[in-house]
Amino acid sequence: MSKIIIVYASMSGNTEELAEAIAAGIQEAGIEPVLKNVMDTNASELEKYEGILLGAYTWGDGDLPDEYEDFYDEMDDINLEGRKFGVFGSADSSYTYFGKAVDTLEEKLAELGAEKVFDGLKVELNPSKDEKALCRELGLKFAASLGVSI
Repeated sequence: MSKIIIVYASMSGNTEELAEAIAAGIQEAGIEPVLKNVMDTNASELEKYEGILLGAYTWGDGDLPDEYEDFYDEMDDINLEGRKFGVFGSADSSYTYFGKAVDTLEEKLAELGAEKVFDGLKVELNPSKDEKALCRELGLKFAASLGVSI
């Protein structure tokens, strides 16, 4: 089984920046994560990995991005017991449900038997330098949760 996959959806590039910063932390720990846009994969691929990181911006009134909908529906057919996960995404506090897509994905992964490593990270619009540093730290923490010594 491979180590870590990061699947994300990003409209303006903000969530992609978060994914890349988390990936940098994982790389620092000595693991080369697989980084994929949600449009370039399917949910069954998650079963091949010990660690799963999902990133999604929140659309409208707390919805998953359109490009995540098929992937999300496909998740009903997989089993992620024994896997570790984390979820992240950019959001806009001018909407009622700030970062709800992060919560939706966390709930689904937990339903499928995966274990949460860190609380969902919700970043207001584009990530600051400090938020990117936090993402790198989360990447290191995530790698450590899989038994990688840092």
